[in-house]
Amino acid sequence: MIAYLGEEEAARVANARLLVVGAGGIGCELLKDLSMMGVRNVTTIDLDTIDVSNLNRQFLFRRQHVNRPKAEVASEAAMAFNKEVKIDGKLGNVKDPQYSSTFFS
Repeated sequence: MIAYLGEEEAARVANARLLVVGAGGIGCELLKDLSMMGVRNVTTIDLDTIDVSNLNRQFLFRRQHVNRPKAEVASEAAMAFNKEVKIDGKLGNVKDPQYSSTFFS
C-alpha cells in the first residue's frame, strides 16, 4: 500500500474509521477489499441472517454459517485476510435509534 499511496496517505487509510451498511454480495466484497487495504477500523451493520440461497453469491459465507447474522460472519471472514484489522459486525438496522449520529462520531 505504501508503494502506491506513500507513507502519509497509507497511514490515513489505515487509520480511517468506516461504516459499511449491508453485508450481502457487495458488502462482503467491500469488507474483503478494505481488510486487504489495511483499513483498521470498520463497522458493518446488516439486519439479515445467512440463508442457503446466499451461498452462491456471497463468497465469505459457507454452509455452516446458515442462520447466523451476515454482519457477524462477514466481519470474521474479512478479518482473516488481515490480522491487523478490526471489523465490528452488528446485527441491526442502520435506521434504529441506537445508530444515531453519536454512534458514528
